[in-house]
Amino acid sequence: MSSAKALEALKRFTTCDIGDALVKLNVPYGGYLHGLKMFSPHYAGVARICGPAYTVQMVDAKDESAPKPKTHFVDGVRKDAVIFVSQPKGYFSACWGGLMSTRAKILGAKGVIIDGNFRDIHEHRDLDFPLFARGSSSLGSNTFTRSAALDVPVRFTSPKRPEPITINPGDLIVADADGVVVVPPSVVSRCVELCEDRSQIDQKTKEALLRGEEMGQTIARLRK
Repeated sequence: MSSAKALEALKRFTTCDIGDALVKLNVPYGGYLHGLKMFSPHYAGVARICGPAYTVQMVDAKDESAPKPKTHFVDGVRKDAVIFVSQPKGYFSACWGGLMSTRAKILGAKGVIIDGNFRDIHEHRDLDFPLFARGSSSLGSNTFTRSAALDVPVRFTSPKRPEPITINPGDLIVADADGVVVVPPSVVSRCVELCEDRSQIDQKTKEALLRGEEMGQTIARLRK
C-alpha cells in the first residue's frame, strides 16, 4: 500500500481502532501518547486529524549549547503535516500561541500536537484549527523556551509511562477526542488491515447487542 493510500485509509478509523491494532503489532504502548487532549476546535469535539509529523524540539531559552534554527520553526511547516512540539518538562509557560496557529493554517498544516502548554485558546478556536496539548498557560514562550531543532526525532514520556516513545519526522499522527496515537510507517499497511477487520467485528457485535443478545456470548462468538 502506498503511503498516500495508507494515509487515506487511516483517516477512516478512530484513535481507539488504531491504538488497539498497534498493540497487536507490538508497537510500544499502542503508539498512544498519554496525557494529551483536544482543546480546539472544541473540548472533545468531532474533529480528527491525520498526517505526517513535523517535529519541533524546544529547549530552555538560556541554553546556549543547543543549536538555533535559522528560521522560525513555524515557517518550516509543510502542507498536510501534523506539527508535534516537544517542550521540556516542568515549564508553566506556553510554547505555542494563536499567531503560530494562524501561520500554520496558512501553510496548510492539519493541526498541532503540543507535548507541553499553549495559550490563546479562543484564537485557535476562531481559526477552527485543531490543537491537542497537555495544558494551557497565560504566559508566552519569551524568556522561557525556544526552538532548537526541527524535523528531528523527539521523545515523549508521561508520569504514567516513563519509558519514552520516539516520534520521528514522517511518522503518521492521528488525533481525535479520544487521544493521540503515532503510527510508524513500517506498520501502516498491517495496521489498516487490522482496523478494517476489527471494524467489521464491532459492527456485527453492535447489531447483535441491539437485537438483545448477551454481551459475553456475543464477544465469545465474534471475537475469536
